[in-house]
Amino acid sequence: MWNFNHCSVGCSPRRIIGYSFSKKMNTDLVLKTLENAVKNRTITGDLIIHTDLGSQYTSDDYNQRLTELHIRHSYSRKGCPYDNAPMESFHASLKKECVYPVPVFEDYETAAAVLFEYVHAFYNRKRIHSSLGYQTPLQVEIATLTSQMAA
Repeated sequence: MWNFNHCSVGCSPRRIIGYSFSKKMNTDLVLKTLENAVKNRTITGDLIIHTDLGSQYTSDDYNQRLTELHIRHSYSRKGCPYDNAPMESFHASLKKECVYPVPVFEDYETAAAVLFEYVHAFYNRKRIHSSLGYQTPLQVEIATLTSQMAA
């Protein structure tokens, strides 16, 4: 199982800023992902994280950590994946471009390495998105930061 956080407000949409990979989808996995993401971003202002209603995201431990970080939690409506379309789209791309082409990963470490390469070398840096004007998430983020610094 994997878990991802992407950046969509105040920076480049679609950029994966934190992820974790584990054999189990549980609260520890989503907490690790959250910590990975906040290491890569300064939390300022009204930050909102959007998730589905999975038990990991509704757990007391996860919500307590969000409160400590001053992050508001937004949930998708039950049975409505369209509420979190960017992450659903990312998962579809990940499966099509990274997971399904490999019939079976040799072992856990190989799968983790392939996932790392996909996110860090390809998805954020090379994969263009029509919703971003056919630019990569990193290109859009750099342009956004450059314009903010110039202002």
